[in-house]
Amino acid sequence: MTHRHFIIHKPYGYLSQFVRDPKKQKKKKLLAELHEFPTGTMAIGRLDEDSEGLLLLTTDGKISEFVRSNSIEKEYYAQVDGLITGEAVEKLQQGVEVSIEGVQYITRPCVAKIMEQDPGFPERSRKIRDDRHGPTSWVSITLTEGKFRQVRKMTAAVGFPTLRLVRVRIGALLLNGLQTGAVKEVDTFHLT
Repeated sequence: MTHRHFIIHKPYGYLSQFVRDPKKQKKKKLLAELHEFPTGTMAIGRLDEDSEGLLLLTTDGKISEFVRSNSIEKEYYAQVDGLITGEAVEKLQQGVEVSIEGVQYITRPCVAKIMEQDPGFPERSRKIRDDRHGPTSWVSITLTEGKFRQVRKMTAAVGFPTLRLVRVRIGALLLNGLQTGAVKEVDTFHLT
């Protein structure tokens, strides 16, 4: 059997799934609305409905398991409420305590840095807020783990809640200007 692989720029407001639960998700947007994918396609790792950016899809479960392993870096750009401080970034780098499904957890050390410039993403389909609500800033966070809503919980734990979250890299694969909602079929994933 020949497996197929895709890179997608998941837009805000879409679930990282292909089948809708009619009891819970009647009006939710699904990845299947963006492109006609082959049967058996699965998302490798997920981005929640409010998150955007690089998402890998495959029909090969073995690749999915490899990418979800703790050895593959995932880089996120988070727009946070307020002007994030060096002290907050140091805490992120060292690991912070968050609650994952009701259990307290200390995140692994990570790479985090303040971004001096807005990364220039296109406007989101739903506006974040306007300048009347105070300043925002951007931070880059690179993880080798991927707990449920982890980046959002990390930035909130250091006092800077995430307003917008975009995954820009998985291993060596970059979002690299792929337009929002665009799907690109690839022969394989070059992650290292």
